[in-house]
Amino acid sequence: MNKYSNINNINNINTNIRTIIQKRNFIKPLLLSLSTIAYSSIYQSTTLANKIENNELHSNKSKNEIELEKLSSRKFFKRPPKLYENHIPTYTYEKMLMFIGSSIGAFLHPERNEFIVTLGESTATTEFLINLRNNMLNDSIGRKILKDRPYITSNILNLEKLKTYPENSFGKCYYNWLIRENCSPDTRVDVKFIDDEELAFVFQRYRQCHDFYHALIGLPIFREGEIALKFFEYLNIGIPFAGLGSIFAPWNVKKQIERERLFKIYYPWALKTAYHCKKNLINVYWEKIMDKDVNELRRELNITPPPDMRSLRKLYKKSIAK
Repeated sequence: MNKYSNINNINNINTNIRTIIQKRNFIKPLLLSLSTIAYSSIYQSTTLANKIENNELHSNKSKNEIELEKLSSRKFFKRPPKLYENHIPTYTYEKMLMFIGSSIGAFLHPERNEFIVTLGESTATTEFLINLRNNMLNDSIGRKILKDRPYITSNILNLEKLKTYPENSFGKCYYNWLIRENCSPDTRVDVKFIDDEELAFVFQRYRQCHDFYHALIGLPIFREGEIALKFFEYLNIGIPFAGLGSIFAPWNVKKQIERERLFKIYYPWALKTAYHCKKNLINVYWEKIMDKDVNELRRELNITPPPDMRSLRKLYKKSIAK
């Protein structure tokens, strides 16, 4: 009897509790409010911690200003935008590393074009290129070249047509030089590391006209001839890496006779010719004068070719063979 009474009492208590809960509709909203307060407290604590970490707690800067500061702090990890088709943007420290690496590479392996190309661009400072562009702007032909932006290829020059030009024309002289030296105007690498579109064209123009200087002067492309021409280019146009090459390259020439020819024949020739030359060669529109008499062109520029380097080398070989 007592057992059943206890069970009935428990059931009555449960029934009363459910009745109270059903009547007290405030319990669910109360629980929801408590959870909202707890979440808000946690969110505010997290936000405060983030502001302290980002140094924003006492900052009067706007959100956009803070984001801009974050972007600027990551500039060393984000590549700047390209300024022209083949452009590879680089920072100053990267240019310094390229200069050091390409200088060593060009000295030890002058036959590797990638070192020569990179050295040329890493030493082509903005100040030098601006001065060279200004030189072009001060010359009527130079201004036209800057306006036209010519790009030299074998198709544009039409080598098959140059082949038919008179023997005394500059075009035929250039064509014969290409055949003799087994060269092509299509092998000139595009500029990549100069951070200005117009200045990149100026240096590209120098690079593509290099073979015209070879043909006009009559120097071959082997090392001795390149060093002699680089010295003349430095004196006439002011190309920095050409000056570096003319200073250091002779000391890496293995044969003493070649070094002697450079210092006794070709360097004095370059000094004299560059001094008397009537025009900066960057301002010659070579593509437009292919039919011009080459000797007349030399007289106009006041350029006298040096002694034939190939002939001197042959004479030396014959002399030591006896």
